[in-house]
Amino acid sequence: MKSETGLRKHSLGVLHIVFFVIAAAAPLTAVVGVTPAAFILGNGPGVALTFVLVGVLYLVFSAGFTSMSRFGGNAGGFYSYICAGLGPVFGVGGATIALATYATLEIGLCGLFGFLVSNMVASYGGPDWPWCIYPIALLAVVYACGRRSIEFSGIVLAFCLVAEMTILLILGIAILLMVTDGPAEPVLLAPFGPSALTPGLGMSLVFVVSAFIGFEATAIFGEEARDKSRTIPLATYAAVALIALFYAFATWTIALYYGPDRIHEQAEQHTATLYLIPVKALLGRSAGHVMEALLLASLFACLLSFHNTLNRYLFAAGRDNLLWRGLAQTHPDHQSPSHAGLVQTAVMIASIVLLALGGADAYTVVFAWMSAFSSLGILLLQFLVSLAVIAFFWREPRGVSFWRRIVAPVVSAAGLAVCFALMADNLAIVSGSTSRVVQYFPEILAAVGLMGGALALRVKRRRPTAYAALRQTFS
Repeated sequence: MKSETGLRKHSLGVLHIVFFVIAAAAPLTAVVGVTPAAFILGNGPGVALTFVLVGVLYLVFSAGFTSMSRFGGNAGGFYSYICAGLGPVFGVGGATIALATYATLEIGLCGLFGFLVSNMVASYGGPDWPWCIYPIALLAVVYACGRRSIEFSGIVLAFCLVAEMTILLILGIAILLMVTDGPAEPVLLAPFGPSALTPGLGMSLVFVVSAFIGFEATAIFGEEARDKSRTIPLATYAAVALIALFYAFATWTIALYYGPDRIHEQAEQHTATLYLIPVKALLGRSAGHVMEALLLASLFACLLSFHNTLNRYLFAAGRDNLLWRGLAQTHPDHQSPSHAGLVQTAVMIASIVLLALGGADAYTVVFAWMSAFSSLGILLLQFLVSLAVIAFFWREPRGVSFWRRIVAPVVSAAGLAVCFALMADNLAIVSGSTSRVVQYFPEILAAVGLMGGALALRVKRRRPTAYAALRQTFS
């Protein structure tokens, strides 16, 4: 009989975890839905270079993060790192921020799915149903997949990812064949030239950093990984490099298709179909229909990845006596956090229904607002982890080099702070709304964190043994 209070050990290899991370990044969704805004509001053809620069920032972040992972961590992901480095008050504050962040992110993805499917159904002459019907059905499928073993989710994500990345790769290769059919060398390198480093680079950063939002999975699934000390660093570096290079390739080639000097204008005119137009022109109309279907598959994969992520945060919070202890119960056969999955799914469905009944628009409010809030929250968490790495090794170097324990986390903390400030200052642009609620997102995140800190102090007062145990995930 398998344990009902533990996750399945030694079940995930490097590739499994990389699939979870890249699925969370949702290549097709991000490329089609996010990069046009970066072209319009940012540095135009320089978006490809921006992905490379942000990739370098996260590789630097990973140098400190993976050094700390050698000494512990659990399904609480960043929460466990912050606890070990900055103490349980900051750690539990980080946990509440993570819970709010991933919950709103999932709600935003549900809004986008409802918006896209509603429009697709209408375009094919289907029934005019409320948008909330479609994400509710999707959540049921996601829950069923998440309830199975973690390997099952990994296989599902692998199929979705291979399909969506393949069509983008084929498109990119077709564009290169078209562009290089003549004297085009200067044009090929234009997106990576000095012109990319324009004042618009700051706005591009705001959109590009959101593409790396899911790589915390390398820490969250560490408890279920094989040879954790080797798997987490390899998966982290591989995921960050693949995301940076793949997105840079996709945005570089699309800029070449329209012309580096015209991509800004074309993105403004064809925001929703910027990638669909060349797919139909170069690969055929059937490929366009395939791309639309794969966009929905990309959203499903993304939601499944974050469903598993949030499940493990809830599982860790229940196991650490911060929330209802029942959240730490796992399925007797699959050893998945099934109780956490059920609670999470119920909350998601209730939230979607309430938003729909309240008249919230699926795209301009549910997706746009929630995406802005969650992106801001993830940046704050990553900043706290960088500080936690510095504090953790400050007390005892543990044989880790000065670069990995001090320089890398200091550089990444500074870079992430800049990205956070840029996003906070441009929330109206990122969310597409001037609502006062949106403008108060940084303060709301701070309030959520303070609530977590207060919870930690309450646990310290009432259950000092449980409080002391929060630090003990790292040796």
